[in-house]
Amino acid sequence: MTNPTGSGPIGNGATASLRDGRLDDRDSELASRALDVLNENWIGHATKPSPHLYPHQWSWDSACHSIGYARLDQKRAEQELLSLFRGQWRNGLLPHIVFTDGARYFPGPEFWQTERSPDAPQSPRTSGIVQPPIHATAALHVFRHGEDPDRAAAFARELLPKLRAWHEYIYSERTRDGEGLAEVWHPWETGMDNSPLWDGPLARIALAPEDVPEYRRIDTELADASQRPTNADYDRYAYLVRVSRENGYRSEEIRDRSPFVIQAVIFNSLLVQSNRDLAELARVVGEDARPYEDWAELTSAAMNAKLWDGEHAIYADYDFRASMHIATRTAGGYTPLYAGVPSRERAEEMVAGIDGAGVALEPGEWALASLPPDDPRFEPTLYWRGPIWPVMNWFLYRGLVRYGYLHLARRVRSTLIELPRRSGFWEHYSPTNGRGHGGEQFSWTAALTLDALFDESSNVPVAPGPEAERRS
Repeated sequence: MTNPTGSGPIGNGATASLRDGRLDDRDSELASRALDVLNENWIGHATKPSPHLYPHQWSWDSACHSIGYARLDQKRAEQELLSLFRGQWRNGLLPHIVFTDGARYFPGPEFWQTERSPDAPQSPRTSGIVQPPIHATAALHVFRHGEDPDRAAAFARELLPKLRAWHEYIYSERTRDGEGLAEVWHPWETGMDNSPLWDGPLARIALAPEDVPEYRRIDTELADASQRPTNADYDRYAYLVRVSRENGYRSEEIRDRSPFVIQAVIFNSLLVQSNRDLAELARVVGEDARPYEDWAELTSAAMNAKLWDGEHAIYADYDFRASMHIATRTAGGYTPLYAGVPSRERAEEMVAGIDGAGVALEPGEWALASLPPDDPRFEPTLYWRGPIWPVMNWFLYRGLVRYGYLHLARRVRSTLIELPRRSGFWEHYSPTNGRGHGGEQFSWTAALTLDALFDESSNVPVAPGPEAERRS
């Protein structure tokens, strides 16, 4: 198990950490397998999501990778984030892909044409859209678990201004009228690419053949086409990229002209938590934390005022162009728990009604499906239209611990660990039989498995009394 950064065996202390008594032999073996996946996907400066399907560096994937590395390899964890921010634009935009030269993928840099924007870097080449902002959360995680405190402090000082610029971009370019809710202008910006959430907004985009820029898909050559978005979806994805590039990636133009404008629950939830963690990083380096705390409270309050669906006890995405909530309920509606957005009473309502949103694969296990199994559009292996995604359950696990629902949290954590133990490290898993689908040898599944193995937050004892009954 070698570390291609040149720092010796991966984690210098990684192997020792797997044998120091924190993990039993069975979990140590799983952790070793997870490290092998991450090592095999290392591309010299960052970790690609999978060997074939995703050959570049993805934004929120890299944040998850750094979380997985944090307890085992401080240098690798830091490098993962710092390399991602090499692609940051001059206006603070953090692109969802930083491209690796020569790797075959669509849409590649020639399709994005980011050279149309004076803010885009010439090198490395990047995409022109964003992904959910989990980066400050990852940075704080890396800082807290770094074995070398001086190195960790230097890392925090180096990354803080880049994180600040990223959040400033979101609030200056992606919010309106001081409301504090960030907008997404492409389904890919939510990370939940072909979720049924977007069926209505995308269906309103009526396309003539000449509206769709020429493209050739590669994903369906590398993965089962039945598990991937449709060609009709891709026509609209490509069209929305065309809208951005023909407007020179100028936010003020896209904001007015894009037919797809969504205030997404998942994006804003992760933004709230990242603001809170950015505030903590600011305190670490002796800077003023108040601006980030204020942003967190602004967005949290706006989510509670505008995105809460009391009838269904879940948070709902808002379709700005249609001036209405999107009725579809998905795993994304539970991400506010992760960020501490709902009141305790609302959290109680959310958890009380969560059973129908997921599945119990084995005794002692439970996981959110990306779409509830009772939804007529549910398809257990089709990308974001039914499968279990580890990342969504990692958010849920953290949220359940935060609000004290430790019994359910333990069941979710068990699923995060046992699915890859049984089926391997896949992009997502079937909620009907637990088999893996999508990208194989998937890095963020390996990374979040490592974090779940080492995290024991759900095992914190609960004091006896009436509250303990609810929290156990």
